[in-house]
Amino acid sequence: MAATKALASFARFVVCGGGVTLLASGVLLLVGDRVPLAAANAVVTMASTALATELHGRFTFGRGGASWSDHCASGLTVLVSYLFTTGALLGYQAVHPGGSALLGQAVYLTASGLAGIGRFLLLRLVV
Repeated sequence: MAATKALASFARFVVCGGGVTLLASGVLLLVGDRVPLAAANAVVTMASTALATELHGRFTFGRGGASWSDHCASGLTVLVSYLFTTGALLGYQAVHPGGSALLGQAVYLTASGLAGIGRFLLLRLVV
C-alpha cells in the first residue's frame, strides 16, 4: 500500500513538475538570446519553483496550498537543481558553441528531469 501511494505521488510529481519544466524551457528559449543564460535560468527557476511548489502542495502531496516553510524548503532543494541545470547548459554551450536550440532544450530538460528526481526524493523523504 505504501509503495502504491509513493508511486502515485511520484506520478503526480512528474506531471506537475514536468508541465512547469516544459513551460520554463519555453521561456528560456524565448529569452535565451537577449539575457545571459545564468541570469535567465535564475529568474525562470525561481518563478517555476514557486509555481511547482504550490502545485505539489495541492496535488502531489495532497496537503493543500504550500506554506512559507514549504516554499523555503523547496527553494533550498532547487538551488542544487539550478546549479545542475546551469552547469549542464554552460557545458553544452562550451562543447557546442552556436549549437542548435533544440539540442540545448534537450540538455536542459534532461538535466531538469534528473534534478527533479533528486528533489522528489528529498521532498518526500526529508521535508
